[in-house]
Amino acid sequence: MFVSAATLLGATLGTVSGALTLCGLSLLCRNCKKDKVEQEDDAKPRTGRDSVLHALTQFSVQKSTEPIQPQAFLKFPKIYSPKSHITSPKVITSPKVISYSEQAAASVDAATEPTCWNPGMEGEEVFALPRQDSADETPCATERASSLTSSSPVLHPKLHFTVRLHSKSNELHITILEAERVTVDAGGEGYVSGCVSVSGERKHSQTAVRKLSARVQWAEDLVFVLPTSCAGSDAMDGEVALTLHSCDRFSRNTTLGTVRFKLADVGMMADADCCVDLQIPKQLEVASVAGELLLSLSYLPAANRLGVVVMKARGLQSDRLKDNIDLSVKLTLKHQSVKLKKKQTRWAKHKMNPVWNEMMMLELPSELLAKSSLELEVLNQVGRGTLLPLGCCLLGLQASGTGLQHWQQMLDNPRKQSAMWHPLHA
Repeated sequence: MFVSAATLLGATLGTVSGALTLCGLSLLCRNCKKDKVEQEDDAKPRTGRDSVLHALTQFSVQKSTEPIQPQAFLKFPKIYSPKSHITSPKVITSPKVISYSEQAAASVDAATEPTCWNPGMEGEEVFALPRQDSADETPCATERASSLTSSSPVLHPKLHFTVRLHSKSNELHITILEAERVTVDAGGEGYVSGCVSVSGERKHSQTAVRKLSARVQWAEDLVFVLPTSCAGSDAMDGEVALTLHSCDRFSRNTTLGTVRFKLADVGMMADADCCVDLQIPKQLEVASVAGELLLSLSYLPAANRLGVVVMKARGLQSDRLKDNIDLSVKLTLKHQSVKLKKKQTRWAKHKMNPVWNEMMMLELPSELLAKSSLELEVLNQVGRGTLLPLGCCLLGLQASGTGLQHWQQMLDNPRKQSAMWHPLHA
């Protein structure tokens, strides 16, 4: 029993001594680590802010009543102003002003920089007058104005052509060579049309459409068959008109100039180069135009079919359009004076600028194209069974203006669509 008690006491004391040893070692290690950290902190530079307990440095501030302004090193910009010219006779005859002006002129000539505006010279005026002895060297203003007006006259377009009369075939050949001094917009096109009026009949012909520039060349013949009654040039009583036209992409024609001469003068003009200034029309005759109609033509030679597309109309003028608007286009195909076919578009209601876009196919042999024509008429239905014609246009080789040009363009380009605006005549 004593042995067991001694063993238990020894074990207890050993455990207590071990625990105390561990506690002492841990405290020793902690103290060593703390001392090491404090040494490192003392070795580093002091960058932190001062403690609140430290005394703050006192600064002395002196108050001043003077406003603080930044120093500005600014310069006034050089503002160039035109020199003043005095035209008053009192100032010109004054010797003081003339001498002062001579000094000012000398100072301006000596300076390398032009005159600039100075804020300190607002109330002063400097006049530089020309010398009296130099008046003969410079022309006066009236002479300059007269020279400008005389050197810049209005240039009319000029047409260069030749005329030949074949007595055997009784044909008049007019060769359009070129046109000069043509002023049109860039990209515009134009052509020359000829009209021979003799014995109450009118015969039309025109050149190909070309791009217009200051000088346009054609070198094309316009052939007119004269009546058999006009055997000699002296007995012919008629007139020839050559007109230069410009047109846009829908061939809206604008007359640039016209030249006219008598058939009796053809003998004197034969085999001679004629270069004549065209007469510009004073005003276009648009009072009789009741609007415009846009059409597209195409001819299929293999099928002997004429395709007409009635696209749209614009600028229709009528006093009765305000009450009721119900528009349609009536199409009539004629061979000479015989009516071959009639067709009509649908009715477009309540539209001043109607759009149809309707295609009509007409059977027409190719041998009848030369003597056939197409008549279109715009109608307004004002009541039940009451139709009011607003305007009509004619297309064919017997027509004139855009009607002749559009028909010729269709014949020259088969199987192709060609669109063009046509004026409607009431």
